[in-house]
Amino acid sequence: MRTEITSLGEFGLIEHLTQNNEIKNASTILSVGDDAAVIDHFGRQTVITTDLLIEGIHFDMMYTPLKHLGYKSVIANISDVYAMNATPTQIVVSIAISNKFSVEALDEFYDGIYAACDKYGVDLVGGDTTTSQRGFVISITAIGEVAPDKYVKRSGAQTNDLICVSGDLGGAFLGLTILEREKKIFEETGAQPDLENQAYIVGRLLKPEARKDVVDYFAAHDIVPTSMIDISDGLSSELLHICKQSEMGCVIYEDKLPINEESKQFAYKLELDPTACALSGGEDYELLFTVPVTDHEKIAANNGFSIIGYITEAADGKQIITRGGNKHELVAQGWNHIK
Repeated sequence: MRTEITSLGEFGLIEHLTQNNEIKNASTILSVGDDAAVIDHFGRQTVITTDLLIEGIHFDMMYTPLKHLGYKSVIANISDVYAMNATPTQIVVSIAISNKFSVEALDEFYDGIYAACDKYGVDLVGGDTTTSQRGFVISITAIGEVAPDKYVKRSGAQTNDLICVSGDLGGAFLGLTILEREKKIFEETGAQPDLENQAYIVGRLLKPEARKDVVDYFAAHDIVPTSMIDISDGLSSELLHICKQSEMGCVIYEDKLPINEESKQFAYKLELDPTACALSGGEDYELLFTVPVTDHEKIAANNGFSIIGYITEAADGKQIITRGGNKHELVAQGWNHIK
């Protein structure tokens, strides 16, 4: 069954998509249905971030299920809130859609949005819908809260701080690689995709998670990172952002980079360097952060963290030390959506 969007009209569509919207946060005073939402964070500071996702640039409908796309769209935004050491509380979602989409297709997309909102305790409080002449455009703004002056910027790293990362790296890039490969084969031959049972890396791309647990761990163990950023454009690119804004240098060690074993083996199979995938692959949505050396024991006690290096004086440059002990300049070859 296909219901045309025109049969509902703009307000009818919004009402349809938000009819089962549930509020989870006391800070949400007024939600969907009025001219604007009303939020009160009760003395905490407010964090705001926004992301624009364009079909054909940030996602490919050939291999991205709509429910996954809705979920990932939320994750991409709330990950930025966690990267400020804050807690996401509300989102607004605006979409531009072409007539190739039905009401049922948008229901799938919003099922993914609501699944992410439920998992991370976030309220959908507004948005907009309009027509796109071609392709799907998604704009999400995320709002969060943080205790006064506990937010973490990119610019606070200090000499000798430990450079740490959550989770593992490079998986999403490898997931993209296999999906793009199979798309090309399908377009050329019509052969059904063979993802070689690579559920882990495909999942890293299509259904990433935001690292709420990391921020919760910081709070529970009285850790306030000196700097932090989420890894959406590749480790090297993000670390260079921290160095630039902190006016510092760095040393990281190749053998300390966290790479999942499945990712590593599949990289070898594709004749790719796992280290390059970890340094330059995007969309892992892990957190990269720096802490004083005095926090070493607290960080080392969490086996979900890897200490990959340390911050140096700016004059010492930005270096990666290979397994063989050679020093190379760290360069950014991450994702850049501006062509």
